This record gives sequence, C-alpha cells and structure tokens, in this order.
Amino acid sequence: MTKTATIKWIKNNKLTGYTDNNQIVDMDSGENAEAASQAQLLLQSLAGCTMLDCVLIITKARKKLEKFWVDLKAEEAETHPKVFTNIKLTYNFVGEDLDEATIERAIKLSEEKYCRVHAMLQKSAKITSSYNLNKIS
Repeated sequence: MTKTATIKWIKNNKLTGYTDNNQIVDMDSGENAEAASQAQLLLQSLAGCTMLDCVLIITKARKKLEKFWVDLKAEEAETHPKVFTNIKLTYNFVGEDLDEATIERAIKLSEEKYCRVHAMLQKSAKITSSYNLNKIS
C-alpha cells in the first residue's frame, strides 16, 4: 500500500501537512513556535505507534487500562543533521487487573514485531524502554 502526504510552507518556519485522507498536522520550529517541530512529531509518532499496539494487546488479554502514557527522552547528535542517537521510552500503566507479564508481553510485541516507527528508528538510534505499573486497589 502506498501512503502519500503533502506539506505546504505557510510562513517563516511554519508548515502544514496533509495526509492522503485529508488529516491536517501543523509543524513549527524556532523560538516562537506555535506547533510541534518535525523532530518532536517523530518522537510523538514513536510513542503513539507503540502505545496503540500495547492498548490492543492488553485489551485482547481482557485487561482494563485506566490510564496510560509514555514519557520520552531523546538525545541528539551534536553535529548536523542532529539525528536522535538515544531514545528512552518510559511506559506508564494504571489499572486494576494489570500484571507484569501482560505489560511486558505487550511492550515486547510492539517494539519487536508491530510498531513500524520503532522498527525504522532503531536502525539509526539506540532505543531503550522501561515501564511503571500502578495497580488501582
């Protein structure tokens, strides 16, 4: 399947992207940025990709998530093109009946099999992850 996108320059460092199904994403960089930068969107894409995999895997295991978020830290190379060299994901799960085996399985399947953003980025950056599990009583 082919995916397409169009990016239009608006002004200064501001761009607007349009997907093949007319979804809109604004991008901006610099001191007075009004939107996320392209690099920030890449990190958000990584988190979003792996998060949705985890949600699907956990719900298929008949476990209920109450809250879920991923914190990311990324280190950039000092010279241009300043690629990400290290990315650390910290998964944060909150739920009543969640267990470590289910969480670990979901993360592993996402990172090693399903998340294409992870697969692409790991070719150029070291990606590590950890998780926090908070059970609701």
